[in-house]
Amino acid sequence: MTPDQQVRPLIELQGVHKSFGSFPVLKGVSLSVQDGGVVCIIGPSGSGKSTILRCINGLTPIDRGTIRVGSFAVETLKSDKDLVPLRHQVAMVFQQYNLFPHRTVLQNLTMAPIQVLGEDPTQVRERALSLLAKVRLTGKEAAYPGELSGGQQQRVAIARALAMQPRVILFDEVTAALDPEMVSEVLSVIRDLAREGMTCVLVTHEMRFAEEVADEVFFTDRGVIVEHGPPSTIFKAPGDERLKSFLEKVL
Repeated sequence: MTPDQQVRPLIELQGVHKSFGSFPVLKGVSLSVQDGGVVCIIGPSGSGKSTILRCINGLTPIDRGTIRVGSFAVETLKSDKDLVPLRHQVAMVFQQYNLFPHRTVLQNLTMAPIQVLGEDPTQVRERALSLLAKVRLTGKEAAYPGELSGGQQQRVAIARALAMQPRVILFDEVTAALDPEMVSEVLSVIRDLAREGMTCVLVTHEMRFAEEVADEVFFTDRGVIVEHGPPSTIFKAPGDERLKSFLEKVL
């Protein structure tokens, strides 16, 4: 393997533009994420943070620019069929848990690997039970989502994402809908994944958590990346006035 191949990022966005109607949401966003890296995207509401995540896994098609995830040129994938292999590699966990309410916890974890990837049900079940242990939900296999707390449902959603054995997990403000006491249990699971080397891209309002877990933090405002760098720089010595003003409001 050449040095270039060794350091080439797993995810690369170059000059990504996206408008909804006449409203530009992303205005030339470029960022990269190393394999095994943890990147946090912060910024005010409406600054394009969640749209960046949705573009990375092909949920939102871009107008201009390029997005590469591993060997996938995401902007060239036009059909749902084309996107299936990418979605196997890039899982996403949303603010709303999006669990199937009439399926048990175990069924929520096993459906996609069996039905979409065609994996062996026995192996998938074993993996699902192991993942429930990882997110500290052993014993909840037969429960339905409505019987769980919000924090427990979000941990099921993380386990469901992991059941697809992805290379990357995108987290879109996954604690925003939770009561404060449930936030820490979800962040603890994400912290474990980051330590284990899972490539993670998080849109978050949890600044102290971003400061702790991120290798690099990107600050977005009005559709552009205003500043990025290691957490020590972003949080302790911000250069841009917009970033300084944002941090004064949220810290």
